[in-house]
Amino acid sequence: MIKEYIQSNQQRFLDELFELLRIPSVSADSRHKGDVRKAAEYVVKKLKDAGADTVELCETARHPIVYGEKMINPSLPTVLVYGHYDVQPPDPLNLWNSPPFEPVVKDGKIFARGSCDDKGQFYMHVKAFEAMMKLNQLTCNIKFMIEGEEEVGSDNLGTFVKENKIKLKADVILISDTSIISLDTPSITVGLRGLSYMEVEVTGPNRDLHSGVYGGAVANPANVLSKMIASLHDENGRVTIPGFYDKVAELSAADRTALNKAPFNLDEYKKELDIEDVRGEKGYTTLERTGTRPTLDVNGIWGGYTGEGAKTVLPSKAYAKISMRLVPNQSNHEITALFTKHFQSIAPKSVKVKVTALHGGEPAITPTDSKAFKAASKAFEEVWGKTPIPTRDGGSIPIVSLFKKELGLDTVLMGFGLDSDAIHSPNEHYGIKNFLMGIETIVTFYKHYSVN
Repeated sequence: MIKEYIQSNQQRFLDELFELLRIPSVSADSRHKGDVRKAAEYVVKKLKDAGADTVELCETARHPIVYGEKMINPSLPTVLVYGHYDVQPPDPLNLWNSPPFEPVVKDGKIFARGSCDDKGQFYMHVKAFEAMMKLNQLTCNIKFMIEGEEEVGSDNLGTFVKENKIKLKADVILISDTSIISLDTPSITVGLRGLSYMEVEVTGPNRDLHSGVYGGAVANPANVLSKMIASLHDENGRVTIPGFYDKVAELSAADRTALNKAPFNLDEYKKELDIEDVRGEKGYTTLERTGTRPTLDVNGIWGGYTGEGAKTVLPSKAYAKISMRLVPNQSNHEITALFTKHFQSIAPKSVKVKVTALHGGEPAITPTDSKAFKAASKAFEEVWGKTPIPTRDGGSIPIVSLFKKELGLDTVLMGFGLDSDAIHSPNEHYGIKNFLMGIETIVTFYKHYSVN
């Protein structure tokens, strides 16, 4: 019955998603404040259309949170669905093969910013809810909390959660903002890394200087910053910040063996990325590096003249954005403090350094023995014909640890994207098959969750 409903409404589902994808809800850019609100209002309308009894546009200090619910029986379990309608900036625009906010379908994939992260994925839950309502198959209470600040750190979500614990009372959190190994090998994420995101500013002279007059006599902030950044890793790929690894728990031999049983072909990995070789912390596999080890990466670096042609200057300032992915036992606040202290300490006296913490979040591990996880696993088995593999994701969803701390709830990370979907990059995409099978799997999750 559910298959038939999805099939008969497939084009409408896609048309609705495309309309949402056309809204440039870039939360990081103040110029798009109105667009972010427009996206929120669209979600409100679609939740009402799907059958929610209560839908609210909840104001915060920045972007609104959409809350909706359908309470059919207080004695039944309640699932709280979380997602986000905001998206990453589309830059660099010149690397997109099609306009980022005009969705196009190529090779069965939807190309648009937010198609996978997270509009396409949270919208599966809206359509799954609609299907269950239309087919009279809703067997649990359901609540929705869809925010507009995930891509900028979810600063106001914490306040909202703390102030609305009764409203958000539930038995489990369900999130689709992660990936599966492949269409042939489904998986469920059981671990997420935390995040500490920094911006650094290095200042030399009080103005840009002529490089012919001052070069070699005055510290060049761009040169200094490059050297400082280079020093943050040693020859073995380890982060050199004192204390960085102090609380990192090493995986047991058994855990490492289990992790590396996941299907992975290094040659295909390199080919897909068009690289000759991988690089990272010595002594660990690629799967271990991306899922279980802390990392530090430069996300952007700039300063001086970057326009067309030549302009010979020593820049007055140079900047970089640096993120650190954290693993269980590491605290983003502690790592932020360690980074700040270290980066300031390695600066030569010829420059001044300013370090700003932009946002962060804690790592999280989700249980695999819970009623909800077992229901998710059974749902995958039924729809995909295979038992999903538990995996650890290299990305960060800071609110998972927040939900555990403030609401006492575990989360099931039931994502359907692929690592190759280019989230946060030009030409982000999401498979139509993933989208439709995701809707079916979500409906099937509720069926199993309600009877366990």
